[in-house]
Amino acid sequence: QVQLVESGGGLVQAGGSLRLSCAVSRQTFSRYTMGWFRQAPGKERESVAAITWNGDGDSTWYADSVKGRFTISRDNAKNTVYLQMNSLKPEDTAVYYCAAGRGIRSYWKQSEYDYWGQGTQVTVSS
Repeated sequence: QVQLVESGGGLVQAGGSLRLSCAVSRQTFSRYTMGWFRQAPGKERESVAAITWNGDGDSTWYADSVKGRFTISRDNAKNTVYLQMNSLKPEDTAVYYCAAGRGIRSYWKQSEYDYWGQGTQVTVSS
């Protein structure tokens, strides 16, 4: 069983920054594709970013709505994945979830991830 614990959420003004962390309880962390998703009130959960090992290095994927503002990264020594969020907008307000899986081909598909964290709230005020 893989456990994921998110942290780093909070309240920030528009234009500000936050860094989310997701600690993973698995020694083979580097072999997992890691994704960040978010769910705003009254909306469906949507994909935000993903990172995976492609043999030569990490590959990343971003939703169009966060490209250029968010950066996903991982520290395999710490079994942790990060989401650096800059230039935050009120529409980024949501509960952010970390997810993990192996053999994932479609990074934006929630169904391909096997393990999920409990979520962390991000609120961006205008």
